[in-house]
Amino acid sequence: MSSRRRSSNQTIKSYHNNPHQRSVIEKLKNEHARNTVIQVTGTPATSDKDTNESEILHYYDEFYHTTKSLLVMFQVMGVMPIEREIGKTNYSWTSATNMWAYFVFAAETIFVSMVFRERLNLVMKPGKRFDEYIYAIIFLSILIPHFLLPIGAWTTGGEVARFKNMWTKFQYKYYTITGHPVKFRNLTMITYSLCVISWVVGIIIMLAQFYLQEDMLLWHTFAYFHILAMLNCLCALWYVNCTAKGRVAGWLAENLHNALQSSDPSNRLAEYRDLWVDLSHMMQQLGKAYSGMYGMYCILILLTTIVASYGCLTEILDHGLSFKEAGLFLIAFYCMSLLYIICNEAHYTSHKMGPEFRERLLNVNLGAVDSRTRQEVNMFLTAIDKNPPIMNLNGYANINRKLISSTITSGATYLVMLMQFRLSLMRKAAIASRRAAAANATMASHGHVH
Repeated sequence: MSSRRRSSNQTIKSYHNNPHQRSVIEKLKNEHARNTVIQVTGTPATSDKDTNESEILHYYDEFYHTTKSLLVMFQVMGVMPIEREIGKTNYSWTSATNMWAYFVFAAETIFVSMVFRERLNLVMKPGKRFDEYIYAIIFLSILIPHFLLPIGAWTTGGEVARFKNMWTKFQYKYYTITGHPVKFRNLTMITYSLCVISWVVGIIIMLAQFYLQEDMLLWHTFAYFHILAMLNCLCALWYVNCTAKGRVAGWLAENLHNALQSSDPSNRLAEYRDLWVDLSHMMQQLGKAYSGMYGMYCILILLTTIVASYGCLTEILDHGLSFKEAGLFLIAFYCMSLLYIICNEAHYTSHKMGPEFRERLLNVNLGAVDSRTRQEVNMFLTAIDKNPPIMNLNGYANINRKLISSTITSGATYLVMLMQFRLSLMRKAAIASRRAAAANATMASHGHVH
């Protein structure tokens, strides 16, 4: 424990790594009012000897306190078995949380494999139309994320823990610089609500498929509940992270005016620039930490939307409106809704940290400030250009509104290709039918002559 006990200033020192940040450390060392000591109970104390780094970080970790329910939900479901200590997040393949995840995954895999085999047998049943084969792929594709969970989620557990620790340290740094702790209003209630809604929506969608799809059995739906809940919780996680970052960026932008009115505006702007850069790095780490899960997410949404849209169109063309295409339309709408939420929240956060922040800096009256402050404003603008606040899945794709349009474009392209393939099959079937009818007529005429 002695190695883990440091002063709050040492905490900052381990986190900062550039010359200006080191100057901030020296300033804070001389301000005893900033050396607030927090005990395990969360009450301020005045003893410097008992200062505990982890307890201080835990006390100011508002993001963890407000979103703890979502973390617990992921742990119970075995999706992301990270562990939380006081002021720190860890990940280990041999931890108790991981052991629970292995057990849950093994138990669910047995049941999901049974349903997957049943659905696969329906696909392989001979004598089915081409359209029916396509429909059956939907409910197979939704089961695939379960089998990819260890590769998509557990292998990036270390990066997820790093992202959580970045949030923890950032919030204490924000307090030491601004003098105000981070407080997310209503985020706790939002997170609890999203946890419940994630399960409720998943159950409702699959029960709807049971009533709308002829070949969907009730016991089959139980294999999909936890998968859809996982997808919904991932969407909720993205929403919560983007909302929190957007709020912090808004607070920093609002405080720029106060920084310019302070006695040392250049130094205050430099401190805010450090905070902004850290926030931008956190955005990049978010995409890196969850790149596997959200990459799989985007592919699944594209595949399922294309197939479901194709199913709706062909059923309407062949049989008119019925309950079957209503179920397929529900799936397509559900997938596109998830994609819209993720892309729109990423766009909102990037816009809040990028164009809006840059606009506030460009509106600064440089003629009314000194040369050092003008230099800091230019450096701030350069930092925004060099560290663009972009949600990126570890280099695979940028998450923004353009992803929605590109997904729709790709979906429409593949939908046209499927329709063309269907028309060619129908044309071949019609030709074969005519040839068979002609052959039968010829045989009948010969028989009549004889």
